[in-house]
Amino acid sequence: MNKKIILKTKNNTYSINIEPNSIIKNLKNIITKNNKLVFLIDRKVFYIFKKLKNYKNQKYLVIDCSEKLKSFSNYAKISEKILNLNIDRSTKIVAIGGGTLGDLSGFIASTILRGVDLILFPTTLLSQVDSSIGGKNGINTNSGKNLVGTFYQPKLVYIDPKILKTLSKREILSGYAEIIKHGIINDIKFFNWLNKNSKKILTLDNKILSEAIYKSIIIKRKYVLKDEKENLKNNNSRAILNFGHTFGHALETYYKYNKKLTHGEAISIGMIIAAILSYKLGYLPLNHLNNIKNHFKLNNLPMSDNKMFNEKIFKIIEKDKKNDNKKINFVLIKKIGSAFLSNNLNLDKIKKTLK
Repeated sequence: MNKKIILKTKNNTYSINIEPNSIIKNLKNIITKNNKLVFLIDRKVFYIFKKLKNYKNQKYLVIDCSEKLKSFSNYAKISEKILNLNIDRSTKIVAIGGGTLGDLSGFIASTILRGVDLILFPTTLLSQVDSSIGGKNGINTNSGKNLVGTFYQPKLVYIDPKILKTLSKREILSGYAEIIKHGIINDIKFFNWLNKNSKKILTLDNKILSEAIYKSIIIKRKYVLKDEKENLKNNNSRAILNFGHTFGHALETYYKYNKKLTHGEAISIGMIIAAILSYKLGYLPLNHLNNIKNHFKLNNLPMSDNKMFNEKIFKIIEKDKKNDNKKINFVLIKKIGSAFLSNNLNLDKIKKTLK
């Protein structure tokens, strides 16, 4: 199933191309059409790049990727290496890898020479359905995740679902957390479809997987089109896409981005906390909460962590970038398929409600 999605923002229009078995073909095409490219490649997928006959003639950097890649020091180091390749403003940065590489590459592309074009080849399920779409990028600090970054849309996104065959089950499940998130916040029909098809997605059935990726991107595009830069005063704010991320990001920061939790696992736990909070505050019916919990249990998505209500977690949440005037802008749900941004919560109320 080949699909093309057009995402048109105020200053940019680009296509998101979903095409199985296409990565080599599309790499060859962009090399043919552009003579000024710098490739940033996750070491785990460098074997793909080496399938190009002329790969040694290209300018490229092979990078060891983990969440710890997204730091000021790595940003500076990699930027210097790119500048030493004698680039100019017509150079395009091409990122081949998962979400961490895409986030850092986007931040570099938006700032180096005050902005060069970016092309993304996301190679993990999480990056294909979420982080490569919509233009958010950033790096982490000791204070929290993605607290330094920009909104900078790519010029092209190429998605090859077949490449996911190389991922571990844990990585697939991590990406699936973002897929189910889209159903919970926006589309109960999609949620119900996932109930029927989750096993096929997690075992990488090509047709069903491609459809799940497509449906997820369509939902995310809807929010990006309404609110490209996350205006928290907008009722349709793309901040809705952060459902589960307030606690999820805090957990990742608490564990210092180590292998204890993947991003998707942290968001999975964060979604359950947000759903429970929605129920206890009187917004979410009990049967909807149970439907969400049952889906997570059925698909082995993590639902809790023994540190999730640690006082240090709440301290991290205080620094969340969505907060405004000491109020926690927290994404809650009224029912499956309907989320909203609550701006009347503070930490004391959240703690009291969750106890």
